[in-house]
Amino acid sequence: MSDDHTLDELVVTALARCLDDETRAFNGAASFVPVVAFLLARATHAPRLLWAAASIGVDARPSEIPDSTLSGSLWEGASMLQSSPYDFWGRAFTGRLNTFCFRGAQIDAFGNVNNTVIGDYEAPRVRLPGGGGMSDLGGVIPRLLLWTTTHDRRTFVDRLDFRSGLGWGDGGDHRERLGLPGGPLACVTDLAVLDFHPVSRRMRLRSVHPGGTVDDVVDATGFDLVIEGDVPETRAPTAQEVALIRRLDPTGARRREFQRT
Repeated sequence: MSDDHTLDELVVTALARCLDDETRAFNGAASFVPVVAFLLARATHAPRLLWAAASIGVDARPSEIPDSTLSGSLWEGASMLQSSPYDFWGRAFTGRLNTFCFRGAQIDAFGNVNNTVIGDYEAPRVRLPGGGGMSDLGGVIPRLLLWTTTHDRRTFVDRLDFRSGLGWGDGGDHRERLGLPGGPLACVTDLAVLDFHPVSRRMRLRSVHPGGTVDDVVDATGFDLVIEGDVPETRAPTAQEVALIRRLDPTGARRREFQRT
């Protein structure tokens, strides 16, 4: 393990460890943390991971992360460029692309996400960027990963103001009853790593980042977490992982996601 790492590198590494050789991932806008995680996983424990950069550059291999996760320079080394309105959606709806990472302004206990409005939809206090493809992708992608760098009660809420993206719905077998594949697997935050109870589908505390406590995570969450037994500390990045992150993202674009307002 490395003693020389930052919080952003811990979060990237924790997200990367949720990926494997069966991952067929793609990224959306402002997704620096997931993009670095995809590249890190492929460079370490998941060499067969396939990534479609910005949903277009299939098996892209950029030498480093550019200023935007929708930039054409992210497609460097791609084996092919797929059409977003034609090829991409066909592959997403048939499961050939199987992994996507959601971040939302609000996340509830079952991994549902809001990125549309805060307050009443007709007269919101805040109008957010919008769900983009969240409503479709949340229903058809079998492997969903959540992440946020603002683990607090404003983000983790008991009830969403608007459901932009579907996680485990109302919990339990709700997603299965809707005939939808898969669901959220994990949620990586600036405080902890969480997953979902296999029966209730409620968010469960899996590990706490170094320097924090279970009480810290509970206090920062606006709903009751499932806590089973002694919760371990999140495993720190290795020296190799830290070096790879810094090489892949030399300008530290990933750190933009850690700027709290």
